[in-house]
Amino acid sequence: MGARFDLDPCEACEELLQQFLDREVSEEERLEAQAHLDGCPYCAKRYRFEESLRTFVRRVAVEPMTPELKLRLQSLRTPLI
Repeated sequence: MGARFDLDPCEACEELLQQFLDREVSEEERLEAQAHLDGCPYCAKRYRFEESLRTFVRRVAVEPMTPELKLRLQSLRTPLI
């Protein structure tokens, strides 16, 4: 990955961001991505957004639906014919 960061570091970081968040990168990739995030406010902001979005989705996915929301969703269903 090192060469990718030399060509367009923001694009390389974008390509690697999801794997970086999932901790599915090599140590070399992690260090390069972290160094870029430490020095690039735009990519750091994007990283923080993705990280907070993942946190929000995890939280929402485990919260039970209220009975009112369930009824509302049921009313929006279209019948299968």
